[in-house]
Amino acid sequence: MELKSVDGGTQAVVSDVAFGAPFNETLVHQIVTAYLAGGRAGTRAQKSRSDVSGGGAKPWKQKGSGRARAGTIRSPLWRHGGVTFAARPQDYEQKVNRKMYRGALRAILSELVRQDRLQVAERIAVTEPRTRVLVEQLAQWNIAPTARVLLVVESAAESLILAARNLYRVQICEAGRVNPVALVGAEHVLIERGALATLEGWLQ
Repeated sequence: MELKSVDGGTQAVVSDVAFGAPFNETLVHQIVTAYLAGGRAGTRAQKSRSDVSGGGAKPWKQKGSGRARAGTIRSPLWRHGGVTFAARPQDYEQKVNRKMYRGALRAILSELVRQDRLQVAERIAVTEPRTRVLVEQLAQWNIAPTARVLLVVESAAESLILAARNLYRVQICEAGRVNPVALVGAEHVLIERGALATLEGWLQ
């Protein structure tokens, strides 16, 4: 299989195993959901009536006062009382096998190729760390700066990171850190040849 080159170079020949796999919607949905769930902090916490300080003594006697019965001033119905269904720290991580994760990446990359959303560049770099320079470079590759773009590089240079940080729709990712959410959300995926070889070797 051959991938299109945006800078006029020769087309990149890649394996059909990594970039010609059928699209498995169920697997991709599971992996994307698991990836998003793994990013949740799960650190929220509230105090129930047993966690709030005070409230050990009965506010008033059970009968005779004319007021409603009360056993503690820390009741959820009272001000400064505990929360009825208090939130607890929770781990949202979902177990994902390595074979499933790689299979989902193969399916996503293959679908990107079929939709002409994945292209190859000999090298993704800028001459100076300026947003204008990167915008001009993207224009040469027929990519609008307003499009959601994922640049996959072998090693992210500081000048490229500085040039792209004002373009909130442009995301830079190293080949070893490619994730399914970034791939699915990108309108254009541009991969360096060196990063392409690294990614292809990992997916085979």
